[in-house]
Amino acid sequence: MARLVLKFGGTSVANVERIRNVARHVKREVDAGHEVAVVVSAMSGVTNQLVAYVKEASELYDPREYDAVVASGEQVTSGLLAIVLQAMGIKARSWQGWQIPLVTNHEHGSARIDSMDGARLIESMSSGEVAVIAGFQGIGPNQRIATLGRGGSDTSAVAVAAAVKADRCDIYTDVDGVYTTDPRIVPKARRLEKVAFEEMLEMASLGAKVLQVRSVELAMVHKVRTFVRSSFDKPEDIDPYGNPPGTLICDEDEIVEQEVVTGIAFSKDEAQISLRHVPDKPGVAAAVFGPLAEAAINVDMIVQIISPDGSSTDITFTVPSADFKRAVDILSKNQDKIGFTTVEGQDDVVKVSVIGMGMRSHAGVAALAFKALAEKSINIRAITTSEIKISVLIDAPYTELAVRTLHSVYGLDKH
Repeated sequence: MARLVLKFGGTSVANVERIRNVARHVKREVDAGHEVAVVVSAMSGVTNQLVAYVKEASELYDPREYDAVVASGEQVTSGLLAIVLQAMGIKARSWQGWQIPLVTNHEHGSARIDSMDGARLIESMSSGEVAVIAGFQGIGPNQRIATLGRGGSDTSAVAVAAAVKADRCDIYTDVDGVYTTDPRIVPKARRLEKVAFEEMLEMASLGAKVLQVRSVELAMVHKVRTFVRSSFDKPEDIDPYGNPPGTLICDEDEIVEQEVVTGIAFSKDEAQISLRHVPDKPGVAAAVFGPLAEAAINVDMIVQIISPDGSSTDITFTVPSADFKRAVDILSKNQDKIGFTTVEGQDDVVKVSVIGMGMRSHAGVAALAFKALAEKSINIRAITTSEIKISVLIDAPYTELAVRTLHSVYGLDKH
């Protein structure tokens, strides 16, 4: 017998019939003798509708009241799933974030989890009751409901799994696992059986949409084995004692043979900004990036080119495309302080990344990527690297060609 946390996203609970399908998945695990907690998202489209209601009420809304409204979507789903489970003869009850309690900080709309006491949930699960938990929400220090931001139900599920010391956290979604890249772009993309926490963190932060970044961070910190699987598989076709299709996110030690490259990720939500003829003197970088940091604008892929006489430099960097205009405006307002002559930018760029734990012990991985892209006449605008990833910035029209080229050159097409 194991203790499991199952998480179901919005498309998996889009209507009552799909909620019944979710209940059959839960029943399968209960019948196998497992202790089960379930974390649910709002029904597909509901959160967007609730957000629209808030903005219609007032563009300058109180974020605490915003959370009170949008958190209701998960409350509805948790209650409905508990009702369906009870109708199937399964002992179940719904839990809201504040009832657990899952305690967050005060940042309404994008709160972070400070702590969670799993004692009440463990007691409930040990008695044979399925705990159906509203994801995406907790309670802030002001005793108000606080939401965790988009995709927050993934983070809720991992936090619950860590708090109740679950053997595994199963994330049910509309795909059947983590692939070497987007199968819509590369039909030969393979589903991965296992991915290390560090690799999944890079993949999630660099464009893969399977898991929320913060949920992977939490899983890595607390060593929560996380299994990504499809909610659209028929529950009766899955052997609970076998190996259902999906991808296990786990510690590197569980992966016997590590591939050099695990996957190719890409992010279209990028914009490039270049400052021309910036004085080359101490403190100039702080003058550029300080105001952006104060505005909570994330900066990535910084490239600096010093002029031949050493008097000035050009600084190029990327920001999220949603923050592009705001970043340019902030820099323009600080032009006299920074000293640049012109600011240039474009948002038709894409970041493509090669990710793999095996890169730490293999030479020539970057050179292979650069050569392959050059042979396809794809120009690289900027490069960043870490121990387990290489990211390049390219023009958006070359995205699919670049992804397919890199997927092939590292042998990821092979089954």
